[in-house]
Amino acid sequence: QVQLVESGGGLVQSGDSLTLSCAASGLTFSRYAMGWFRRAPGKGRAFVAAITSSSDNTFYTESMKGRFTISRDNAKNTVYLQMNSLEPEDTAVYYCAADSNLLEIYRARPDYWGQGTQVTVSS
Repeated sequence: QVQLVESGGGLVQSGDSLTLSCAASGLTFSRYAMGWFRRAPGKGRAFVAAITSSSDNTFYTESMKGRFTISRDNAKNTVYLQMNSLEPEDTAVYYCAADSNLLEIYRARPDYWGQGTQVTVSS
């Protein structure tokens, strides 16, 4: 049984940094592309970032480039999202996703989703 478990969310102030983690189990992690999405209040789920299985390429939504960094540790079966200079507009539930095909992550149709972790940024 595949599980993706996010952690690291919480309440922070505008300008703060936060690192989310997503621990994967039940799959051969090193063979999967991983991604992060978020769902802001009243909005649909939106792509944030993705990383290839071997970390050789990363991709970001344009508005998050330079503030967010996705990384992974295949030895720990974990993907991370480092978020800097957080703004109230970053308030959302953040989800990680896994798929052997990076394109399916772009399409928001990954094989697996995590349950999400709440990030709240106060002004």
